[in-house]
Amino acid sequence: MNTTNTAPASHLDRPGGRISFDVSGDGPLVVLVPGMGDLRSTYRHIAPTLRHLGYRVAATDLRGHGDSDASFDSYGDVETAGDLIALIDHLGGPAIVVGNSMGAGAAVCAAAERPELVAGLVLIGPFVRDGSVGAVKRALLRIAMAPPWARRVWGAYLPSLYAGRRPEDFDAHRNEILASMRRPGYAGAFSRTTRITHAPAAERLDQVRTPVLVVMGELDPDFEDPRSEADWIAGQSGGAVVMVPDSGHYPQSQQPEEVLAALRDFLVEATRGA
Repeated sequence: MNTTNTAPASHLDRPGGRISFDVSGDGPLVVLVPGMGDLRSTYRHIAPTLRHLGYRVAATDLRGHGDSDASFDSYGDVETAGDLIALIDHLGGPAIVVGNSMGAGAAVCAAAERPELVAGLVLIGPFVRDGSVGAVKRALLRIAMAPPWARRVWGAYLPSLYAGRRPEDFDAHRNEILASMRRPGYAGAFSRTTRITHAPAAERLDQVRTPVLVVMGELDPDFEDPRSEADWIAGQSGGAVVMVPDSGHYPQSQQPEEVLAALRDFLVEATRGA
């Protein structure tokens, strides 16, 4: 599968399958990591500007998503962190890692595991700890995201995560996501990803020694109090917080100019520090 909003994919062999990525531009390396149920094209509105600003930009798909294989035996923050470490090693680090949602949790684990490879972290709508979800709700979620109907349920639920302004190409992007999940094995991989825990990221958050920027949509429906969650993450990691107005869980595509404004100075300082 080659999404319409990304460059052709390259692949990196990992135990159990391959992860996909595209890379272009010259300069310090920036690695873009999407969240669960999303594609690397979630960064389509900011990646071209980052390249124009003088960065080598690599966007990757999570295992079991997009152009990555759905043949892996396990999914989660730790597994994705291993994929990120391998990718940065392959491309030549260090890198500034930008992670959205689950991708943020994986980025935290990678930075704690291999600090010499991660020059900075940008955590967007970050899941770096498990929410306070009761046993009944967890069971219902597992049923709702079972492989036979996971694609349909995710397609219906996704618009709610774009609280506030939606990008004009939202429908096209959602169609890409659903098309990718229609292929054999991919709905099952997505379903398994919905069952992961973010406890490994929570346990390692205070071990991160690289600069951290937390970017949170003011309307992010995944958090009861987005500002409080952002402040907690920043407090644990010694980072700074930028709240993005009129934005939900995906500010990188809902308010790309706001996100780019926050990234510019951070990237310069993180690169200088590296």
